[in-house]
Amino acid sequence: MELIKVNLFDEIEMKKPHPCVTRSHRFQVVMLGADLKLQCLGCGNIVMISRIKFNQKFKKFISSHDAIIFTK
Repeated sequence: MELIKVNLFDEIEMKKPHPCVTRSHRFQVVMLGADLKLQCLGCGNIVMISRIKFNQKFKKFISSHDAIIFTK
């Protein structure tokens, strides 16, 4: 299995959409570690996901940022 390298505040696309009203596939990494916290760029909710599940559901890297994009 390939390990996917991501950095803090990277914008990524996942295979499945977030089950919110906007059905967004785009997320931003807001915490790194054994688990990752991803913020949905459609609704702003934060989802915690294990590194193994993240590696399975990751689709592509979009861009890198210096700070959080979405603020509620």
